Amino acid sequence: MRFVFFIVRPLALWISRFFFKVKFRGVENIPEEGACIITPNHQAYADPIWITIPFRRQIYYMAWAKMFKVPVLGFIMRIFGAFPVKLESTDPKAQREAVDLLKRNCALVIFPEGGRTPDGQLKQFKAGAFRLALTHGVSILPVTIEGGYEIWPRQKTFPRTGDLTITFHKPILVERPTDDVSRVEMKERARQLAEQTRTAVASALPKTSTQVEASTSVSSSYEYEDDTDVFIQDKTH
Repeated sequence: MRFVFFIVRPLALWISRFFFKVKFRGVENIPEEGACIITPNHQAYADPIWITIPFRRQIYYMAWAKMFKVPVLGFIMRIFGAFPVKLESTDPKAQREAVDLLKRNCALVIFPEGGRTPDGQLKQFKAGAFRLALTHGVSILPVTIEGGYEIWPRQKTFPRTGDLTITFHKPILVERPTDDVSRVEMKERARQLAEQTRTAVASALPKTSTQVEASTSVSSSYEYEDDTDVFIQDKTH
């Protein structure tokens, strides 16, 4: 599968350059090794493929289980490192796989908005991905996708041509808190980390796309259970 990935990726780059005039900025900020959580804004179905193109390593991301039943698309998603998660209920298998990937020093994509933007605006960042980063001491790689909404808005079945820019910001280093840190303090640190990440993502977007209040909700599309290290994905998408 990794061999196929490195064949398909150049094809995806060619298509993206031809139809979407894609530009990549800050590629030097991409970690070449080690565990990290990649946190892009979410504008279109193709976001995971677009952000994967500059990576020289395999990256992984959760995707709605029903998408894997779509002919061709499901196969391509697996090539690009997707693994299914059930949105209709808690999915312990997907939770364990995500945590296991980080323990194996892999790169994991989590969209902190919780789903694609319905109107092109940058939404609040939910705190669960950042609690995951804190729990395992994993760095955050903020990524800005600009132009994806205009190319493939949520309301359209097929994409259209346009201009696409993907910006990779400097990684945010995260230290694992000591054991004496309370849950309340953990939530506050996650909120602050989410706000810091959202600010980085917003810095490469037009101001008209970032007018949503930047305060971050502690309830999350990736929210931790009280007594475990796994997280639960929101049922909204």
